Amino acid sequence: MELLQILVLVAFYLSLYFITFWLLTFFEKGILTEEKELTHFPKVTVALPVYNEEKNVAKSILSVLALDYPANKLQIIVVNDGSKDNSLSVIKQLIKEHPQKNILLIDQKNAGKGAVLNTALRRATGEYFVCLDSDSEISSDALKKMLPHFTDDVAVVLPLMKVRTPTTILQKLQWCEYLLNFFYKSLMAAINCVHVAPGPFSVYKKKILKEVGGFAVDNLTEDFEITLKIQKKHYKIIQLLNTTVYTGTPHTFKGIIKQRNRWYKGTLLNLFTYKNMIFNKKYGDFGLLQLPRVLLSGFLAVTFIGLTGWRFILKPLLQRINNWSSINFDFSVFLKNLQFNFTWFDLNFTNLFFAIISLILSLTIINYAYHYTKEKVFRYGFISVPIYILAYGLLASFVWLTVFVDLIRGKRQRW
Repeated sequence: MELLQILVLVAFYLSLYFITFWLLTFFEKGILTEEKELTHFPKVTVALPVYNEEKNVAKSILSVLALDYPANKLQIIVVNDGSKDNSLSVIKQLIKEHPQKNILLIDQKNAGKGAVLNTALRRATGEYFVCLDSDSEISSDALKKMLPHFTDDVAVVLPLMKVRTPTTILQKLQWCEYLLNFFYKSLMAAINCVHVAPGPFSVYKKKILKEVGGFAVDNLTEDFEITLKIQKKHYKIIQLLNTTVYTGTPHTFKGIIKQRNRWYKGTLLNLFTYKNMIFNKKYGDFGLLQLPRVLLSGFLAVTFIGLTGWRFILKPLLQRINNWSSINFDFSVFLKNLQFNFTWFDLNFTNLFFAIISLILSLTIINYAYHYTKEKVFRYGFISVPIYILAYGLLASFVWLTVFVDLIRGKRQRW
């Protein structure tokens, strides 16, 4: 059995294992759907890091101002991280239009998102500290839905995140991806396995943020790094699906590759930094299951796309070039003898069986994800789900390949 066939079987086996595992977790633990009433209103600080977001920042700030929460209990800190566009003027104008609101503007030299969040954290007066990316908008009921879920051992509560008005095929793919990922994250929360608290409206208990040392500076994925520190202290992270933050996403292939390259590279670098947590039973399912899965996915993706490229593209191409050279590149002879001799016996029925089972289970998960996120499968056309099933794995594998190439070359971008 050749290496590619072994790898395909391993990939199918692992996919089936994890899909089955999460389905069993769903049937055993269910989804957190309990609605809790907010009985008192603690002070909350919302921090908005801004870098070159003149087109989006006003909408983000206005969504915070529209929160159904007492204004005297809400502090808003906007940190302009050395924007080179008109962001600062947009922010100043908006503050001028809302003089009665508690909005603090900090204008500083570009230092990166982690440093920006730490700047806001030092000035925060709230019991809870919230991050909101300046390309995102939060639902007005968010704080009333999220704050009641805090207990002594809960450090972070997360909202459902959706793509804001997807228009391109790539954005529709990401629409499906986000719904599925946050459904999975709600299952991960049931067994304390959430590994990322995303930038858009993650609500933290401020004293725990300070306990773990705040956000990492000069880190490509400070949201992953802060989650690792929180998990290391054995605090819980809750994922809700009953309130939503809407965020912007790349609409071009180049944009999504750039974004995911940073995400995956930051993930790999942080896993190396916190390698002592991987396969460590001290951290329960998070150490024994989640971190190894995240790490393995990258290496499997690169190996798979490399072997597939060799087996189905490079090797056949070299063989064809060799054949063409034997006829002095006389393509008329090649076309005259071209034949298609396909039979059903040429199919690998083992791979086909695993592929069909994986597809059925994947469609089951997707159906549950859309149901619990209260979305219609075909809201943005029939194409979004098939495109996600067919293209997402290839896209992720390609990005992982660029990450490994960059690391070998020693290339590492700033945030």
